[in-house]
Amino acid sequence: MAAPPSSSATANIMLAIYEKKTVTVDLYRPLRQYIAFTYSEREAQNLEDDLQALKQMRSDLERPGDSLPARRDLLQSYFKALCLVESRFPISPDRDHINSITFTWYDAFKQKQKASQQNIHLEKAAVLFNLGAVYSQLGLFYDRSSVDGMRQAAQAFIAAAGAFAFLRDNAAMKASIGSSTTVDVSVECAGMLERLMLAQAQECVFENTIAKGSTPMVCTKIARQVGLYYEEAFAALNVAHLNQHFDKTWISHVQLKAALFYGEACYRYGLELHQKEEIAEEIARLKSGISALSEAKKSSKGAAAQLLDTITKLETNLNRNLERAVKENDRVYLMRVPSPSTLPPLPAFSMVKSMPMNEVLDASKERMFSSLVPDSSAKALSRYTEMVDDIIRTQAEKLQQGSELARVRLKEMDLPDSILALEGNFTLPTDLKEDVEAVQICGGPAGLEAELQQLMDLRRVNQELLVQTEELLQKEAREDGQFRSQFGTRWTRPQSSTLTKNLQDRLNRFAANLKQASESDARIERSVREHMALMSILDRRPIESALPTLARPIMSLDANEDAIVGALKQSLRQLETLGAQRAGLEDMLKEMKRKDDILPKLMTSTGSYEDLFRKEIAKYDNISEDIAQNIEAQEQLLLQIQAQNDEFAAIFNLEDYKASREKSYKQIAAAIAKFREIKENINEGLKFYVTLQDAITNIKQQCSDFVMTRNIQCREMIEDVQRQMAGLSFQDGKNTGAYNYPSVSQPHQTQRATSQQQTDPVNMTHPSRPQAPYYQPPPPEQPTMPGYAHSLPPYGTTQQAPPPYHVAGGPYPPQQAQQPPPGHEYGQPAYPGWRGPYYNNAHAQQPGSLPRPPYSIPAQYPPHHQSGYYKQQ
Repeated sequence: MAAPPSSSATANIMLAIYEKKTVTVDLYRPLRQYIAFTYSEREAQNLEDDLQALKQMRSDLERPGDSLPARRDLLQSYFKALCLVESRFPISPDRDHINSITFTWYDAFKQKQKASQQNIHLEKAAVLFNLGAVYSQLGLFYDRSSVDGMRQAAQAFIAAAGAFAFLRDNAAMKASIGSSTTVDVSVECAGMLERLMLAQAQECVFENTIAKGSTPMVCTKIARQVGLYYEEAFAALNVAHLNQHFDKTWISHVQLKAALFYGEACYRYGLELHQKEEIAEEIARLKSGISALSEAKKSSKGAAAQLLDTITKLETNLNRNLERAVKENDRVYLMRVPSPSTLPPLPAFSMVKSMPMNEVLDASKERMFSSLVPDSSAKALSRYTEMVDDIIRTQAEKLQQGSELARVRLKEMDLPDSILALEGNFTLPTDLKEDVEAVQICGGPAGLEAELQQLMDLRRVNQELLVQTEELLQKEAREDGQFRSQFGTRWTRPQSSTLTKNLQDRLNRFAANLKQASESDARIERSVREHMALMSILDRRPIESALPTLARPIMSLDANEDAIVGALKQSLRQLETLGAQRAGLEDMLKEMKRKDDILPKLMTSTGSYEDLFRKEIAKYDNISEDIAQNIEAQEQLLLQIQAQNDEFAAIFNLEDYKASREKSYKQIAAAIAKFREIKENINEGLKFYVTLQDAITNIKQQCSDFVMTRNIQCREMIEDVQRQMAGLSFQDGKNTGAYNYPSVSQPHQTQRATSQQQTDPVNMTHPSRPQAPYYQPPPPEQPTMPGYAHSLPPYGTTQQAPPPYHVAGGPYPPQQAQQPPPGHEYGQPAYPGWRGPYYNNAHAQQPGSLPRPPYSIPAQYPPHHQSGYYKQQ
């Protein structure tokens, strides 16, 4: 049977609350004086805008007349400003505090009563009360004849309930501590008003439910909850402090509404029972509803006529349905009607709850007075930061330990290398692979042949230079001998052999060094041939192709190898996923710490810092729990992997494979060591030949100078001898026997031009006749090479030739091993430009001269434990 179109749905009468009244208060002057005295006048000037904004909000609050939404926004903004003021300005009767501000507010329900306090708690409580009152007025403002109007009204009453709940929980108790207070901002009154606003919000939902034509059971539950909220508000109105404070019409209204919606619930539930043919319970429910309405009407005084009419209509509907049900029961069902006291409670369901106002009234994001940070807040922030750092450090250590544990355990089990080896993906240890790559970059064993050829080329160049130098002296000696035979006693200058003895001795020593170096070259070449088979493994590309393979067993009894491998690989993937989760958790920790700024909350907090700390630190609990679960899951997974790996190792004979692999590693390491040894010896040889070439070039220049001077003297002497033989008189002071020849030990008197050191004077026309017809030895060039500390003295002194590189038992100490210069990377070419052309064609060659080789001193091959070149191969 369909419900009548109207019952309590026409009961549109609801209650709204008026705002509290206040008196004018000057906040600007006392606060500015406090800032100037406590901080500085400059700070007071900087905060002038904030002080003016606070003054304007308080002034607007004292003047009613704004629209309800504007009034709501003003109250919310002013409350947040008060939170900022409370944390920065001590307002109290104390002499050291701001004691010139007194807040006065009148009671909203008995406006002759007022309260005055010299603290900000009364101000905050009054603002919260007025915020709830404005929300209640908005609830009545919306037109509830439409669905949108009912929804908006319900939201307004929900917000009003939230404001009164926030007043009860955060400000009412503090405001009641003062010597002067009013009932309207007490804990009891705030709680009563919250239940009243919830009742009216649920009533709006009920009206909407009726308008949508919902089922009787849904209407029953919602109506019963409306009644319960009104019953709670009625009970609160009857406590000692409130029963004498509110007007009787208020109490009657709430009482009638509670009875009305109990009767409405009985009426709707009766319709549901009638459809189920549970006539006996229907009769009992209808009687209970009628009884509740009758008692409420008798005890109510001064209730609104419209509300009484609504109750009367509902009574009529209840009586009509009761009369019908009784007739049907007497004629058809003959059921025994239970007593109302034995019936279970009617079902109820709340569709509303108080709006949380923490976010709406959160002042932590406000910038007003942000530059004022009291010492207490700064110290509290430091303490909280230490707490957060301790949590971050502890959890980060757990994550790192978890990753390190997984790495060590996998290495002990030789995973995933053994799985990769089974699939043909071999890997070398990182340090060994880097050594192999360095060898391959610089040419590998195959490149040693080219470097040996460079040694031979350099040796040939030195030998050719030495021969050319000796030929210069020999040619000059032959010419001198011919003239001596031709002119006999008239040829009075010293023989060449007496002047070139020291030069010849040096050339002989160079020749001996070249011979010994040639023997060392031969030993290197022999070592390359003997160990090429060992080193050839380094030319394998990729080097992993030289490693042994992990093969499947030849025979299998149950053919479950694939299943074992698959299970192990799956576990390894899960372990990798856990590792990725740890990395993500660590990033989350860092991001949480970066964003964790509670200074604004500290500045607006009016309670205990410890309570705020506990609340803020709690946000790290979830991620800490995730970390603990990750570590525990990894431990269980590692135990599973250990068991799977044991089975895998047994089937695939993993121990034999490891032994074979280690043998290959040692072979590769031995090949690298031998390659380094040979490479280092070749590098020493290259440096030796370059140094020796500089020395031979230097002495060749000296010999050329000597020959040139002797040629000039020869021409002059020939002229003198020819004049003597022609009987000419030499009265110009010249005496053929007065030639004063230089001693080989005589110090040099003149300097060669720089360009003369760069060209071969044998094939160059002498630019001018020397001032004296005597040969003076030029100053020696002193080539210096890294690793060779031997200077080449002038040929006129006792000079030793540069030694062959590391000649065993020779007169010169072996070249000391050099450490690579900073920045030298393993695997660089042995010396710069060695892949270039053999002769450096960029330098023009002088006629009759040999080009300088294109070598610079090669850098040492990566450091080796031995130094010196000559080794027993």
